[in-house]
Amino acid sequence: MSHEKTNLEKLRILLPHWIDHSHNHQDEFTKWLDIARKEGQNEAAEEIAKALKLMHQTDHALENALKLLGGKVEGHHHHHH
Repeated sequence: MSHEKTNLEKLRILLPHWIDHSHNHQDEFTKWLDIARKEGQNEAAEEIAKALKLMHQTDHALENALKLLGGKVEGHHHHHH
């Protein structure tokens, strides 16, 4: 029987997931940004580009939080769903 994870351990497991998901969304955004531009929707494309910039800042903040908490929980393998 495994000991109950502390909230801090949970956070150290969750943060890498959030960062991963964020990267997946960014790939998607980048793809659709190009499509919007090709469709001549430059203003919409600019807004998506702004969102991407903010997401990079979000990632950076999440990565800093993870570092401050001691980094990833070793031995925790995450699987994609």
